Amino acid sequence: METLRPMIPYLVPVLLLALGLVLFALRDLSRRDQVNGPKWLWVLIIVLIQFIGPMLYFVVGRRDE
Repeated sequence: METLRPMIPYLVPVLLLALGLVLFALRDLSRRDQVNGPKWLWVLIIVLIQFIGPMLYFVVGRRDE
């Protein structure tokens, strides 16, 4: 634990950014009528694959209406 203590000021912003990205992607997904693929699969991708999952959703999953 002592080796992580100096890294905490750098990890907190990264973790907050990751959480914000996941929440923003899930909010966007819930408000869209149509996406590329099933919504339940996008929820799993967004939640389980941190950082890359939400980015994949915004690049591939969103369907312009």
